[in-house]
Amino acid sequence: MDFTEEQMERYSRHILLNDVGVEGQIKLLESKVFIIGAGGLGAPIALYLA
Repeated sequence: MDFTEEQMERYSRHILLNDVGVEGQIKLLESKVFIIGAGGLGAPIALYLA
């Protein structure tokens, strides 16, 4: 997967981390999350994951 210039700018700090790197960022971009409920805990989680 090749990153666009916009993605490189946005995720450059993640890619620099030894624990994430390019492979980890690709996994994050390809992942999906299901949040049950949007109450006191679900709403902030949805914002952080967006």
